[in-house]
Amino acid sequence: MARYHIETYGCTSNRGESREIERRLRDAGHYRVDGVDEADVAILNTCTVVEKTERNMLRRAEELADETADLFITGCMALAQGEAFARAGVDGQVLHWDEVPEAVTNGECPTTTPDAEPILDGVVGILPIARGCMSDCSYCITKHATGKIDSPPIEENVAKARALIHAGAKEIRITGQDTGVYGWDDGERKLHRLLERICAIDGEFRVRVGMANPKGVHGIRDELAEVFAANDELYDFLHAPVQSGSDDVLGDMRRQHQVAEYLEVVETFDEALEYWTLSTDFIVGFPTETDRDHEQSLALLRETRPEKINVTRFSKRPETDAADMKGLGGTIKKERSKAMSELKREVVADAYADMVGERREDVLVVEAGTGDSVKCRDSAYRQLIVQNASEYGIEPGDFVDLEITAHESMYAFGTPV
Repeated sequence: MARYHIETYGCTSNRGESREIERRLRDAGHYRVDGVDEADVAILNTCTVVEKTERNMLRRAEELADETADLFITGCMALAQGEAFARAGVDGQVLHWDEVPEAVTNGECPTTTPDAEPILDGVVGILPIARGCMSDCSYCITKHATGKIDSPPIEENVAKARALIHAGAKEIRITGQDTGVYGWDDGERKLHRLLERICAIDGEFRVRVGMANPKGVHGIRDELAEVFAANDELYDFLHAPVQSGSDDVLGDMRRQHQVAEYLEVVETFDEALEYWTLSTDFIVGFPTETDRDHEQSLALLRETRPEKINVTRFSKRPETDAADMKGLGGTIKKERSKAMSELKREVVADAYADMVGERREDVLVVEAGTGDSVKCRDSAYRQLIVQNASEYGIEPGDFVDLEITAHESMYAFGTPV
């Protein structure tokens, strides 16, 4: 679990978003500390009301980037002028507020409470399908809290999904420490079977599958890809955190998979799906990571070109084996993080740039955005923003057709057609 420091500037809307960020972080087992000097990560929820405010936000972002291992920037300025932070050389990730909790992981699995139940948040239904994992990563403290995988029966999870849909959910987010190993405790990997059953529920909705480690996905990659291809209800989106492009580092991390297995998963989905989103994570600055290892990670990013990437600097967690390793210097980790973050922005921006001028059908409006805007997701879970939403009479829960008109680094703009 991570120790976080959060600062919020601006209006009551920003404060409300920060409260929701903190609620999700607490639910995931992370905890707040009083000062940035004690934190693993810092969160800056920004305002952009006047030029002076913008300058203050940039200055504060620079300070926080220097004082903590990872900085996540959200809020109005992040969404409206996210490129300003990159131009200023700020070493931080610009994210929509609801992406922050997932990013604050320090490379660890997300954590749920023992009695985690489905949650309806607006039109989004959050469905934890299991607790625990089958991994033994050397850097992860989460396993001490969650233990091995504990998978409820398929029928039980389907009933929970049906209840969320009947309650008004239009998007079901399947979550867990590692969704790819659902069912392993019963001796059978069952994620693909569960997804088929959920997609068969009556109603108009979408399903997003949460993090699945490459090793778990690899054994059922063909079955999973077939289910994705056959069911329009599933977002064609896979979050498979590779963490490093070096087999040597993966071995020291005890990640269970090798780079070749990750590539085989990507190739399988490439063959089955014409348009899909690959999401992955990289940890930079692991204690045994050499310059060559780092270059291998950059090369893997260039080769696979994931459209969503979490970059995390390694930081030692208590009671883990990696905490006893001799760490790399902060300057090395910062330089490697900066290099990978710059490449990340380039890769993701290219993906969104390629969408401009195209039409997207049956895009789901997920939630309200900043001002009179809404945030949408297309069939591959790409983030699309519609401005002046009230003029078009659209709101969360609606399905719309959009023409993509422009883009920023991490999202695109669409106009209803």
